[in-house]
Amino acid sequence: MRQKQQNLQLNKFEHLKLRQKIKLPIKVKFYSFFKFLKLGVQYTKTLSLNSIIKNKILLNNLIEKYNIPGPRYTSYPTVPFWKNNPLKIKDWINTISKNSKTFNSNELSIYIHLPYCESLCTFCGCHKRITKNHAVETPYIDSVIKEWELYRKVFNFEPNIRELHFGGGTPTFFQPNQLIRLVSSIFNKSSINPNNTELSFEAHPNNTTEEHLKKLNEFGFNRLSLGIQDYSPIVQKAINRIQPFENVKHVHNKAKAIGYKSISHDLVFGLPKQKMEDIIETVSKTIQLKPDRISLYSYAHVPWIKGNGQRGFNESDLPKDSTKRALYEKAKQMLESEGYIEIGMDHFALNHDSLTKAFKAKKLHRNFMGYTTQKTNILIGLGASAISDSWFGFAQNEKSIEKYMDIVKSKKIPIFRGHILNELDIEMRKHILNLMCHFETEFNSNSQFREKHNKIIDRLNGMIKDDLVVVNEDKITLKQKGIPFVRNCCMAFDMDLVNKKISKNMFSKTI
Repeated sequence: MRQKQQNLQLNKFEHLKLRQKIKLPIKVKFYSFFKFLKLGVQYTKTLSLNSIIKNKILLNNLIEKYNIPGPRYTSYPTVPFWKNNPLKIKDWINTISKNSKTFNSNELSIYIHLPYCESLCTFCGCHKRITKNHAVETPYIDSVIKEWELYRKVFNFEPNIRELHFGGGTPTFFQPNQLIRLVSSIFNKSSINPNNTELSFEAHPNNTTEEHLKKLNEFGFNRLSLGIQDYSPIVQKAINRIQPFENVKHVHNKAKAIGYKSISHDLVFGLPKQKMEDIIETVSKTIQLKPDRISLYSYAHVPWIKGNGQRGFNESDLPKDSTKRALYEKAKQMLESEGYIEIGMDHFALNHDSLTKAFKAKKLHRNFMGYTTQKTNILIGLGASAISDSWFGFAQNEKSIEKYMDIVKSKKIPIFRGHILNELDIEMRKHILNLMCHFETEFNSNSQFREKHNKIIDRLNGMIKDDLVVVNEDKITLKQKGIPFVRNCCMAFDMDLVNKKISKNMFSKTI
């Protein structure tokens, strides 16, 4: 009792010294120690939970602020701002000649658009033609071969093909022998290094046969992408794309057994009627098959584009803003826990894949085919609606299949619009490509565009204040939490958007 009364009169320092002198029983010491640890863990958990909630609120606020219509930047300038409409064939050919003289390289990439599908997927914004009549195959392939022959006459070199991709539409709508006939004609009088060339195609799980896989692989095709979108029956019904997991598994395993080096699964978040449990199920099933790459595209709602078919559901069926972004963040968390590395704004790949290696080596490139490991200065687009890029100009083919075939028949390159890039276009394109591929870019302090650079930094001021972007002298870097807003960052470099209001029906939203 006397000791207790004395303790009340001691200062804090003396009180601590006295407690150290008092020998407590061992059980009491352990009890006190573990109670202290338990309290510490509870406090840490509370702090962690509060931090998660705070970060989620912050992200939601940023999404609300920055989720505006904006380009996806598969090109710069973007298609709505192309100035040569129509584009003269002579002017387009001149840009190809300029490329050859400037870069002294015969390397090129080829994209071939195969537009036919047997049924309409109502989420799709691509140029396509719905038919079950396979008699259309031969005349269309004939036209693409003739178009390539027209380009071969333009080239003053033997092309070294570094990349070739079949897109659509549904490339596997075409019979394997038709695809082989097409590729054989393109490879004739062209050079190809099998060890340094990526040949790939988009495969529909419902109609890709073992013959497709074997014949294309024998011809050098080493990569394919399977269009999955989502495994939920409700979502599949909403987008009119019914394909059971077993179909995907069958094609995936066959391709793996045949020897394809890289298999990609294409998923989409933000689809009509898509919920969190749907994305969890879809990613879980995807992980089971362990594809080398996974694309996780944001659904782009562009129903104003004529003929795209995005009318099979109501606007109210679409997850919006922060709800939509949460689907991506959950998928990202699941994929990264399985060893996938986030690449660019919508891709994931395993460490061994060439896309990851290109990303780490800062050799990743982006063009009309999306992210690619093969950077060439010429991309030739063949087929109706296909887009070509000569680095100094863009050209798009006639969209109508019938018009496209008629123009080719008249022995003319079937372009109808495009854009010849000026020096400012080329400068801004460089920075936008750097940001989209590497999340950073650097100005040349001696550049003639120094004044433009300063104004770009002014336009980035909001993102800098929101701690999304860092400017260090002449270097601009997106922070980790700024990556979801990379398209917004690129918009600061877009001279076509300066002092111009984006119309409602021009671009999909950026998030």
